[in-house]
Amino acid sequence: MRDNSADLREIFLGDVPMMDVRAPVEFTKGAFPGVINLPLMNDVERQKVGTSYKQDGQQAAIELGHTLVSGDLKQARIEAWADFARNHPEGFLYCFRGGLRSQITQQWLKSEAGIDYPRVIGGYKAMRSFLIEVTEQAVAECDFVLIGGLTGSGKTEVLQQLDNGLDLEGHANHRGSSFGKHATPQPGQIDFENLLAVDILKKRSRQLNQFVLEDEGRIVGSRAVPVELYRTMQEAPLVWLEDSFESRVERILKDYVTDLCAEFIAVQGVETGFAAYAERLQQSLSSIVRRLGGERYQRLAAIMDSALAEQARSGSVDLHRGWISGMLSEYYDPMYAYQRDSKDVRIEFAGDQQAVVEYLQQRNR
Repeated sequence: MRDNSADLREIFLGDVPMMDVRAPVEFTKGAFPGVINLPLMNDVERQKVGTSYKQDGQQAAIELGHTLVSGDLKQARIEAWADFARNHPEGFLYCFRGGLRSQITQQWLKSEAGIDYPRVIGGYKAMRSFLIEVTEQAVAECDFVLIGGLTGSGKTEVLQQLDNGLDLEGHANHRGSSFGKHATPQPGQIDFENLLAVDILKKRSRQLNQFVLEDEGRIVGSRAVPVELYRTMQEAPLVWLEDSFESRVERILKDYVTDLCAEFIAVQGVETGFAAYAERLQQSLSSIVRRLGGERYQRLAAIMDSALAEQARSGSVDLHRGWISGMLSEYYDPMYAYQRDSKDVRIEFAGDQQAVVEYLQQRNR
């Protein structure tokens, strides 16, 4: 039998399979990349056991738990655990603190399915604390440099070409702007932080001690950048990415029109997906109506509606360039120009994509 493990570093570096036996409500609040939720108790059962524990003590709670999870229900849960254990013989199980629920799961797996399966010592709480510490240590010990640039200049493309890039927008499943939502939802806040921490852990294991990030705000969509990291980003040097207006329009057309439409269709099917995509674009524009002003909003919305109607009719996305160009020239570019002026003293290099990539690769040596 493999031993229970407290080697959290190796578990995360190796993407070791894990099953989380906490209740679904706990799992939804926060978990780890790739983990499967196979609970010992569902939310209602957990609540009843918790109430019993407070009122009558641990032994009464344990007895109630055994009563609630018994017979065919117990057997079905054991079979699910056994299937996971057989499919992932190198894996582990865990509960909140690595205590009673993990131990009961282990006991039932052994007595009913003949499987010895190890648990993570300290459970979810220990792993979460470990990952918080990973990020905090990186902030304290590593160097950070940011990529700035106007909307659509390709900052994410630069990050993807770097060994030491940390893609906050990728981990948050959001492109960062008012139009940044994807067809699929963002991860929970804790899940976002955990994804970022595992990325940092893996990169630091390759002896990387300088990281490049996009110059983001505190919030990416509805996910907050960890506060210590965000504070460091406010003082980090900047590299400014330059690109032509026409190229930026084409990039935004691809990201926010062609690719976003394809995402929705892949998730929801052609008819429902296109309607949901069109509604998403319209909602994104209306979300900044106050900042745009009524006249400008009405004008850009009319162009967008015409573009969506033509896209639905013929598949052509050409008309979308109209509202994209207007958004850039009248809204985003003036805003970013102001931000650039305020950060000018921190800019140590500026150039096109190839020059910026080469500079950052050289800087990391």
